Amino acid sequence: MGLFKEFKEFAVKGNMIDMAVGIIIGTAFNKVVDVLVKQVIMPPLSMLTAGINYADRKYVLREAAPEVDGSPAVEEVAVGYGMLIEVLIDFLVIGFTVFLVVKFMNRFRRKAEDPNNKTVAPARNVQLLENINKLIEEQNDLLRKK
Repeated sequence: MGLFKEFKEFAVKGNMIDMAVGIIIGTAFNKVVDVLVKQVIMPPLSMLTAGINYADRKYVLREAAPEVDGSPAVEEVAVGYGMLIEVLIDFLVIGFTVFLVVKFMNRFRRKAEDPNNKTVAPARNVQLLENINKLIEEQNDLLRKK
């Protein structure tokens, strides 16, 4: 029963929902990056390198041979390094995009946490703590006067 209770707490607190939303958004983001790399970045890169399609690039270890006089056909054995190049470009695009998003979010977080910034309203718990602090100061002033 302890495991079921822990799972219920996990699901009810929203962790599972947050994870599901993150996975769904990550999947959609992956599709966007895939199209961005294959349709936007790779064509100009291919044009700059004399029309090379990177996905088709490979290093052939053994050539294919058709069936001849009863000997079986031999399949080609090759190391496909072109797809690795595309995946590395995907990784760089994703990494750079995540870096920009985190940098953008950190800027807003720093701005929101700056106590001297009056344009951003402080969080509710910060307001409550400030009110409690003011009340304690008032109470201390009253006690000092007596």
